[in-house]
Amino acid sequence: MLTSLQNTRVKQWIKLKKKREREKLQSFLVEGYHLVEEAIQSKWEIKEVIVKEEADLPDWIEGERITRVSNEVFAALSETETPQGIAAVVEMKDFETRSFHHVLLIDAVQDPGNLGTLIRTADAAGFDGVIIGKGSVDPFNEKVIRATQGSLFHLPIIQGELYEWIPLLKHQGLTVFASTLENAKPYHEITFPEKAALIVGNEGAGIQEDMIGLADSQVYIPIVGQAESLNVAIAAGILMYQMKI
Repeated sequence: MLTSLQNTRVKQWIKLKKKREREKLQSFLVEGYHLVEEAIQSKWEIKEVIVKEEADLPDWIEGERITRVSNEVFAALSETETPQGIAAVVEMKDFETRSFHHVLLIDAVQDPGNLGTLIRTADAAGFDGVIIGKGSVDPFNEKVIRATQGSLFHLPIIQGELYEWIPLLKHQGLTVFASTLENAKPYHEITFPEKAALIVGNEGAGIQEDMIGLADSQVYIPIVGQAESLNVAIAAGILMYQMKI
C-alpha cells in the first residue's frame, strides 16, 4: 500500500490533474466505479487502478493492475466531494483519420460541463465522432470526463484544427451545417442528408465568422419564448437528433 504523498508514483498521478502533464504523459485520471468500469469495458488501455485502502473491489476489475493507497493519498488525487475510493490511470487513444456519417465539430467551447454534455449527447444521438477545435477546454479535464458519464469512451474524440477538418469532411461527402442565428434556416425546414456534420460554437461568441463561411449551410432553432438564446449543449442536442431521425 502506498501511504506517502512523496512517493514517485503518487506525485506522477497528482501531476495528471494538469493539462500539460496529461499531454506529456498521454494519460489521464478517471474516478468513480462507473467511469472506471466504462473505461475498462470500452477497451481503453488501463495503466493501473488506484483503490483506497478500505474500498471494495468489483468483479469487473479482475486482471487489472491494482494499487492500494491510504485515505490521505486518495484524497490528494480525488476531485469529488464524496470520493468512492477508486480511480484509474488511462492511456489516451490516438484515433486515426476515418470516414464519418455524422460528426459534431466543436469550436472553442470553454465550459467543462458543456463540453462533457456535448460529447454525451453526440453519443446518445448516434453520432460517430466528435472533433474538438482549438480554444476548447481539454476533453480529459476531470469535470469534462464526469459530465460525459462514460460517453468519452464510446466514440472517437479527436482534437484538431477545424479549418483542416471541414474540407476533409466535405471531401468524404458530408454536408457541413453551422449552428448560427443569422442568415440561417430553421432546423424544421431542412431535410438533412444521410451524411452530415454540425458545427457549434463558443458559449458567448458563437462560431468564428470565417469558419461559418466554410459551412455548406446555416441552421438555427427558433426561440418561441422570451429566452435570448439556448445553451450550446441543448441546442446541439436538438439539432443532432433532428439530423439523425
